[in-house]
Formats: sequence, C-alpha cells, structure tokens
Amino acid sequence: MLSTQFAMQMARSLRPAAGIRLFACALLSGVVMWSSATGGQASKPARKPDVFYAPTPQDVVDVMLKLARVTAQDVIYDLGSGDGRIPITAARVYGARGVGIDLDPALIREAQDNARKAGVAGKVRFQTADLFKTDISAATVVTLYLTPFLNFQLLPKLNRELKPGTRVVSHQWEMMDPRDKYEYKPDRRVVVGNSLIYVWTTPIVRKP
Repeated sequence: MLSTQFAMQMARSLRPAAGIRLFACALLSGVVMWSSATGGQASKPARKPDVFYAPTPQDVVDVMLKLARVTAQDVIYDLGSGDGRIPITAARVYGARGVGIDLDPALIREAQDNARKAGVAGKVRFQTADLFKTDISAATVVTLYLTPFLNFQLLPKLNRELKPGTRVVSHQWEMMDPRDKYEYKPDRRVVVGNSLIYVWTTPIVRKP
C-alpha cells in the first residue's frame, strides 16, 4: 500500500509492469476512490483508507520473504494486503499460512480470486478489516507497505500483540516518530531496484 502523502512522489518513480491492473485514484478533498475489480463499479471501504493501493513489485515480495526467513511453520499477516501477493507467495513458495487484512472489499475479492488461481486458497485467508483493530497475535511474520508515520502508529500494537522474535518487514518506508524525527533503526535495510526493505524483530525499541 502507498500513502496519499507520498502519492505524487511515488507516481513519478513507479515503473509500469505488464499484467498489473492500474487503479484510477481520484484525490479530492482527501477522499480516495477506487474502481472495483469487478465491472468497474465503485466499492467503498467502511472508512477512508489511510493509504491507496499500489502493488509491491514481485521481486521485492520475494526478497521480503527471504529476509523474513519464512518457512512452512510461519503465519504471515500482511497489513494492507491489496491483491494478496505477499501471503499468496509465502504459501506457494514456502508452504506458510497467511492472512491478508485490507479495508477495500474489492481488493479482498481480488485477493481471494488470486489465491484460488494460485492453488493456495486453503492456506491463506483475506478479511475486510481495519488493520489497527485486528488481532495479529497469531503472526510470526508481519509485512507492511504503509508510511513511516503509520508504521510508528502501529508500533505499540506490534509490541503488545506480537510474540518476541516476530519479524516485521516493511516495503519502502522506515518507522519514524514524527515528534522528534527519530527513526526506529531496523535490523536490516536492503535495496532492491528502486525499493527499500526494512526488517525489525519484536520487541522494537529505540536503539542508541
């Protein structure tokens, strides 16, 4: 997922990818609207999303899962799961179980359809829900494509609900406290093409 705050910046840098559906995003008075994956009809989320949809490139997905050291014993929670490619790839390649959380019901339907096509519908599930209100305590790996501030807003939830040693992997954005511009330093920071990947291990705390 991609922040409206960074929309224009990222729109200039995103490379076109064959076979990926483009979602038309109209930004008017802070409201983000999407075309439905079925027939172009509007499908409204329960509340205004914090981010608008932009897919994580598949090569970045592959590296994120490798950095998280995913195995068949893992449970992946993708917060802002879009078309479901992260949990679907984790299930297909590593045999892991996955859960995708997204506010947009159209994207949830698309992700469910993608899981069926990939033959992993029995290993992954997708639910229309608010990532801030969803219980993520079963996760052993959490993946994100949000913003530095949203990552920081999630920090208390991550530390409270996740078991120590859970891997948290973010595409593109660090975890930043906006009050003092303090970045919660990751265990690893990796560059993949035009993308950055950050990896933390819970509990995530300030480091000197």
